[in-house]
Amino acid sequence: MSIQWKGVFPAVTTKLNPDFSLDLDALRQGLERLIANGVGGVVMMGMVGENAQLLPDEKLTVLRTAVETVRGRVPVISGVAETGTARAAAFAQEAAKIGVNGLMVFPGLTYKSDNRETVAFYRTVAEATALPILLYNNPRGYGVDLTPDVVAELLEAPTIVAIKEESYDTTRVTDLITRFGDRLAVVCGVDDLILESAALGVTAWVSGMANAVPKASVDLLRLAAEGDFVRARKLYAALTPLFHLDTVVKLVQHIKLAEHLITGSAETVKPPRLDLAGAERERTIAITKQTLADLSALGY
Repeated sequence: MSIQWKGVFPAVTTKLNPDFSLDLDALRQGLERLIANGVGGVVMMGMVGENAQLLPDEKLTVLRTAVETVRGRVPVISGVAETGTARAAAFAQEAAKIGVNGLMVFPGLTYKSDNRETVAFYRTVAEATALPILLYNNPRGYGVDLTPDVVAELLEAPTIVAIKEESYDTTRVTDLITRFGDRLAVVCGVDDLILESAALGVTAWVSGMANAVPKASVDLLRLAAEGDFVRARKLYAALTPLFHLDTVVKLVQHIKLAEHLITGSAETVKPPRLDLAGAERERTIAITKQTLADLSALGY
């Protein structure tokens, strides 16, 4: 299946039992809900999917479950988040064997590589598989910035075809689109910058909070793509307080709690993360409830 890079691609939460083991039934149910609400694809084991906290066999189990559940209805993209180049390349090959349709490749974790090292890392992973690659650019989170000049070098690898842009700088969106045109799909990676990014020409969005509010998220991007910014702004205003929670350190906990309130799925996260507690938890509950009320007023 080719990936069109259009629509909402939720960074799917990895559902867990109270003992932190995988809850595969809940994972399947969550995927079915996302597909029923019109997502363009699913990203398994991004940051929101707690990739770095999963054991190697758990990662492969998540991918097998996703591929078996989705059954080709939308593309399945696997996160690749490893500390070493060889491990990243090996995981990319294992993911390809399972049948995923693409890879979202993080920079090498824990080490802040310079540009030469970053290019070498991504080229090695790209050479290990024929799958299309979505670069993950999150300099705030990982200390590595895939600037347009670095991207130009990376695009010498034909399978590197898209970038999840999460520099929080919308001018970067324009710079990338202007410089690379159809050679590179620029994908929004920040929930509370999606309308701004769509206005600049972005047509795909890897979203965390779309796990909680998939229908409204799909509609928001569709309205923007259709140029209906009057309606899009009203919907965005209702969603933005919730979307702000996608941009903080505890985004996984916030997203899982919001999803729990809406669908009943467990909010359990893998340590060292802990479930939200006290005033922090109550604030997220209040934001989620207010968002649902505001969405209801708009017909959701």
